[in-house]
Amino acid sequence: VLENRNLQDLIKPQKVEFRSLNFNNTLHWQPGRAREARDTVYFVQYKVYGQSTWQNKDDCWGIQNRVCDLTNETSDIQEPYYGRVKAASAGVYSDWSLSCRFSPWRETMIGPPMVTVVRSNKSIILKLQAPRSPYKRKRGSKIPMTNYYDLLYQVFIINNLLDEQHRVLVYEGKDKVIKIEDLRPGISYCIMAKTYVPMLDRSSAYSSRQCTVL
Repeated sequence: VLENRNLQDLIKPQKVEFRSLNFNNTLHWQPGRAREARDTVYFVQYKVYGQSTWQNKDDCWGIQNRVCDLTNETSDIQEPYYGRVKAASAGVYSDWSLSCRFSPWRETMIGPPMVTVVRSNKSIILKLQAPRSPYKRKRGSKIPMTNYYDLLYQVFIINNLLDEQHRVLVYEGKDKVIKIEDLRPGISYCIMAKTYVPMLDRSSAYSSRQCTVL
């Protein structure tokens, strides 16, 4: 019994946490302290805060992965949720490890916009597209994150002649098409953009660098 109790403690999952990007909500955890327990499998449950019963996540029942996609189970973005994980090895089951409370609307990270660069002779025209959520409209297209938040776009330009690290904010606002004018021909410019949520004071990562020579 003592050995079993020890194994229970040793395989108990650690650091159970939700990670979320554009409402793609996944539960992650670390293995227990028993690193050599190769045959460990994991079981995931979830519930809405305030509910008494936990729901099994069938796709994450007896899995070897240490990540579980709960996007569909946490689709009411205003609700807070919990996840929990237990492990089994050699017929011994650990206790449950609980996540912190997770509120998708407050906590999801928002991705950068998609940026398309069109160049003309002394200007660059940018087309920006908001990141999309996993949730779909009736017609099947994915709902953009602008449906859930008041988003601003921040556009930065890098003049490669001057300094590759020096980013200048050239635009902040909601326009999807932006023209950057009075640029010098023959010079390489790179554009990067972020989404910014004023209400939460949160910025996305930078979009990938789009470079062009006028």
